[in-house]
Amino acid sequence: MLTLKKIKTVKGEIRVPSDKSISHRAILISSIAEGKSVIKNWLVSEDTKATFNAVLQLGVQAHIKGNEVIVEGRNYLFSEPSDIIDAKNSGTTARLLMGVLSTQEFFSVITGDESLRNRPMLRVVEPLRQMGAWLDGREKGNKLPVAIRGGKLKGISFFNKKASAQVKSALLLASLKADGITEITEPYLSRDHTERMLRLFGAEITQLEGKDGHIVKLKGGQKLHACEIYCPADPSSSAFFVALAVLTEGSELILKDVLVNPTRDGFFRKLKQMGARLEYINLREISGEPIADIWVKGEGRLKGIDIREEDVPSLIDELPILALIMALAEGTSSVRGAHELRIKESDRIKAIVENLRSMGAKIEEYEDGFYIEGVEKLRGAHIKTYKDHRIAMTFSIAGLVAEGETIIDHPECVSVSYPEFYKDLERLIHQT
Repeated sequence: MLTLKKIKTVKGEIRVPSDKSISHRAILISSIAEGKSVIKNWLVSEDTKATFNAVLQLGVQAHIKGNEVIVEGRNYLFSEPSDIIDAKNSGTTARLLMGVLSTQEFFSVITGDESLRNRPMLRVVEPLRQMGAWLDGREKGNKLPVAIRGGKLKGISFFNKKASAQVKSALLLASLKADGITEITEPYLSRDHTERMLRLFGAEITQLEGKDGHIVKLKGGQKLHACEIYCPADPSSSAFFVALAVLTEGSELILKDVLVNPTRDGFFRKLKQMGARLEYINLREISGEPIADIWVKGEGRLKGIDIREEDVPSLIDELPILALIMALAEGTSSVRGAHELRIKESDRIKAIVENLRSMGAKIEEYEDGFYIEGVEKLRGAHIKTYKDHRIAMTFSIAGLVAEGETIIDHPECVSVSYPEFYKDLERLIHQT
C-alpha cells in the first residue's frame, strides 16, 4: 500500500527510462542479425528482462554492461531451448518471440504470468500458421502456454484489422526467413519501430498507402547486419510527469530525449489541442527515430476532447492518464474505438471507470471506451490497481492532485516498466 497527498507543483528536468517497445525490439533484432550489436540506454525492467532471458535460452550470447547491452547475433541459427520460455507479464515478448520461433524447426513453448496467460494470442498464432508454422496451445492456440514448431515458411498477405503493432512485428520477424513477399495491411498505421529498426539493420522494406489502409511489404531471405542502437526515453513513462505538470498550476518541467515518433506521440498532440502549454525542443533523429526534449508548463484547466478510433493506436498506453486529465478538464470528453484496453495487463476501461468514479469523477463506461464530464476537483480514494503498472502510475498522479488521501494497492507493479517511478516523482515535487 502507498498513501499519497495533494502536492503544490512539480519543477525541474528529468530523463525517464528508455522506451520499452524499442528496448524489446533491439534485443530481438540484434539476436537475429549477424555480428555484434551494441544497444545504448537499454531499459532494464521486468518486461525487457523477460525478452533478454528468452534470447539467452536460445543460445544467444548477450551481456549487460552499465546501461549498454552487447549482443552477439545468431543470424537466426538458434539452439532448441531446454525449458519453457517465460514471458512473465510481457505481451511484446510473447508475441514477437512467436514470430522468431516460427522460423525454427525445433520445439519450443512460451508461457507467462497469470495476467499474460489470459491475453489473446490467436491474432498472432493464426497468421503464423498461414505462413506454415505449427502452433498450438490452450483454447486452440488463443491462450498461453503456446507450443511452436517452425520451419519452412512462405510469405502471405494479411489484413491486420486491429492495427496491432505486436502482430505486425511478429509477422515481419518471421517473414525475413519466409519464401516470397509478406504483405501486411492495417486500417491505421500502428507503431512502426520494427520497420524503422529493420531498416537500421539493413533490411529493405516497402511502406505505402493503399485503399484499405497502410501497407508494409518485406521480401524473405534478407540478412540483417549488426549495428549500434540508441534507446530514447519512453513517451508513455514521460506522459505521467507531463500530466502532473499540466494538472498543477505553476509547474514547469523539461523531459529529456523523449521519443516523438508520430505513431507514439498522440498523447502530447491531444494535450496541445486541449490547451496545454507544451513544446518539442531540440528535435533530432537518432537510430532512425525522432527524438525531442519536451517543455511543459501548468497554466490552469484544459478543455475536453474526443478521441476516435483512428486516434487510438498512437496513444493506447496513455489513455488511462489521459482519462485523468479529461476528468479535470472543462466540458465533456470521450474515448471510442479503444476495445484493446479491455485486454491489456488488466481490463483498463473497467479500472479507469471504477477508480475515477471512486474519486468523484462523472464517467460513463462504454464497451469500447468512456464518456467523461469534467469536474473541478477529485477527492482521495482507495485505488485498485489490478497489479497493472499503467493504472498504478495513473492513479498515483491522481492522488497527487486530489483533495485528501489516496491509497494505492500494489504500487510495486510499476517495476514492469518504471522501477524508479516513485523516487523520480519525489525528486520533482515542490510543496511550497
